[in-house]
Amino acid sequence: MNGSGMKEQGTSMQQDWAVGLEAVLGVPPHPAALFLEAFTHPSFSHEQQPPRPPHNQRLEFLGDAVVGLVVAHELWRRYPHLPEGELTRRRAAVVNSRSLADASRRLGLGRWLRMGRGEELTGGRERESALSDVFEAVAGALFIAYGLPVARDFVLKGLEPALLEAGEGPVPDFDAKTRLQERLQEISAVVPEYEVLAIEGPPHARVFTVAVHWQGRRLGIGRAGSKKAAEQTAAAEALRRLGAGAPASHDAPRAGPGPF
Repeated sequence: MNGSGMKEQGTSMQQDWAVGLEAVLGVPPHPAALFLEAFTHPSFSHEQQPPRPPHNQRLEFLGDAVVGLVVAHELWRRYPHLPEGELTRRRAAVVNSRSLADASRRLGLGRWLRMGRGEELTGGRERESALSDVFEAVAGALFIAYGLPVARDFVLKGLEPALLEAGEGPVPDFDAKTRLQERLQEISAVVPEYEVLAIEGPPHARVFTVAVHWQGRRLGIGRAGSKKAAEQTAAAEALRRLGAGAPASHDAPRAGPGPF
């Protein structure tokens, strides 16, 4: 087959793969290669022969910022009476792995997700981390291809139930990162920083080790199957170390030379 024929075959494959996706996104999934990347789980890329197709983690990184901005602005717009701390808690209640995965299920994004065979056989298509990542990756792709207004429409379409729930009465204070930041800001305007110490395991089963630092001190370390979950675990460990009433500036251990 000549180069032109191979290109036509590739274009046809991408079009067949995207059938029905436009109705969910609200716009055509163009450029096709960008949206194919957004729906490619790392396990799929890992199982291919070199040169391996790109997976969606870079787009998930961008989409995380897009989703956070859209939700923060929407909460600010809807609830002008709420102070910063309440808005922060409500944002954490909306932008978390569980609600993002729920949004993916609601929109049916798993239907288009490309996964490796091993990940598929172990239930990866319904895994919370995979579904939350693909929601953010698609938001990132929409932002690149069409700009913020289109990405915003998609994010609100998926997260509207979570936004409504967040606006109804008190929000459970379950977000360890938010609680830690609020606790530390009682002492100083310096915010905690999170550092990835190690990434272990194959691409489809990563384990992240993350440390949280504040004013040159290591407050806690967490390990989990995603960077976000490891950050939450590290923040929870920091809260445990600080204790209910202990002054953070004296209790927190200084960072040592090694990961532990």
